[in-house]
Amino acid sequence: MKIISSLWSSQNGRNLTVQILMVAAFLGLVWWLVDNTIANLARQNVATGFGFLDNNTGFDINQKLIAYDETSSYQRLLLVGLLNTAIVSVLGIFFATVIGFMVGLARLSDNWLVSKLAFLYVEIFRNLPLLIQILFWYVLLIEILPHPRKSLALWEVFFLNNRGLYLPWFTTLPGGGFLLWAIGLFFGGWFLVAREARKMRELTGRNRAYVRNYFIIGGVCLGGYLSLWGVPFEANLPALRGFNFRGGLSFTPEFVALLIALSLYTASFIAEIVRAGILSVSKGQFEAAKALGLPTSVTMNKVIIPQAMRVIIPPLTSQYLNLAKNSSLAAAIAYPDLVSVFAGTALNQTGQAVEIIFVTMSIYLFLSLFTSFVMNIYNARVALVEK
Repeated sequence: MKIISSLWSSQNGRNLTVQILMVAAFLGLVWWLVDNTIANLARQNVATGFGFLDNNTGFDINQKLIAYDETSSYQRLLLVGLLNTAIVSVLGIFFATVIGFMVGLARLSDNWLVSKLAFLYVEIFRNLPLLIQILFWYVLLIEILPHPRKSLALWEVFFLNNRGLYLPWFTTLPGGGFLLWAIGLFFGGWFLVAREARKMRELTGRNRAYVRNYFIIGGVCLGGYLSLWGVPFEANLPALRGFNFRGGLSFTPEFVALLIALSLYTASFIAEIVRAGILSVSKGQFEAAKALGLPTSVTMNKVIIPQAMRVIIPPLTSQYLNLAKNSSLAAAIAYPDLVSVFAGTALNQTGQAVEIIFVTMSIYLFLSLFTSFVMNIYNARVALVEK
């Protein structure tokens, strides 16, 4: 009794006791939920576990970045859906960032027409529900674009019709995989060399020839490899065969509509974030740069934007997370993302609702945490360091 009374008599003891009780209550709630779920599933004779991931799916999908057909397993289907979600999220983040920065700068333009057009863009796309925008672009692509025989063509290698977007691609020949890995390592090394060269320039004020020599050595190695073993790639151009295009790299109308909607919708929020970030920079910085005679482009790139990024990055991270999560609305137009094919079709076929929803939630949680982790690293790099 003395120990219990001592736990409650001091502030630290009360805090510790309350925290222990809260953790115990949370674990008890989790145990009750799990036990109740298992009992209900057993009562309904529903199988549990993740063994279904090895079974064949029995259906094919039209958008896939890796080999997949109806004989593939649900495990493979999960990977296909994840890659489809990842590619539309990554491309959406890229285009939304580019458009958002352009519109944000246009909002601050001295040109009245440019500023008002940017204002209209933000107000229109920010205030329309994203689902409506996705359906709008999808219907527009399906109804407005011509059929494959009358495709919109650019240089006879890019084609757009109501079946999708077709781009030239390449086929990897023997030795191509090795060359791709070598090129990837080369650019990774270039990043490290450029970073060291920049550090040396900041310390000594002199430019070193590291980067130039690195590219010369890399170019000689690449030229030697290609002269000895030839080019291990072959052009793969899309061509009309029968009722549709074959070959090249193709994207379905669902993918294009989802990408356009996500990019334009998120860019309208990013534009306001960029505008607010630039306005947060002291007006004296503009005046000082102008007094030094710096051009506007140099003032923005070297003075204003780096300082504004410290304000822009935290809300920008939230927009990236929202874009990745909003990609789950793809189910409305049957784009085969993670939610549509795994938490939709696979769940209906197997009935493994608990396992599938748990895996889907875990993947989205991981994607969000990974995005936050990367952005926090970048935020730490551009943060103001006080000595």
